[in-house]
Amino acid sequence: QVQLVESGGGVVQAGGALRLSCEGFGFVFRIYNMGWYRQAPGKQRELVAAVSSDGRTHYPDSAEGRFTISRDNAKNTIYLNMTRLKPEDTAVFYCNAAVWTNFRPVFGSWGQGTQVTVSS
Repeated sequence: QVQLVESGGGVVQAGGALRLSCEGFGFVFRIYNMGWYRQAPGKQRELVAAVSSDGRTHYPDSAEGRFTISRDNAKNTIYLNMTRLKPEDTAVFYCNAAVWTNFRPVFGSWGQGTQVTVSS
């Protein structure tokens, strides 16, 4: 059974930084492309960063060079380093495997997410 466990969120002032972690269980982690997604109140869930099984990365324009995704296959974990955070980054952040062509999530179930709150 697939399980995704996110951690590392918190409350930070605008301009600050956070590092999120996501550990995957129940699937062969190293062969999957993985992504970080976020959902702000009243908005749809959106991709913020993706890393392929072979280490390529993809960021939507909204990341603006502030986010860096990485993976450690030995730990079945992906990370999201976020810098220069803005209040509009406030959201619940989730991870999932990602389809590389359109970055839609692969697994139907999501973890509990980790809350990121950026104060102005």
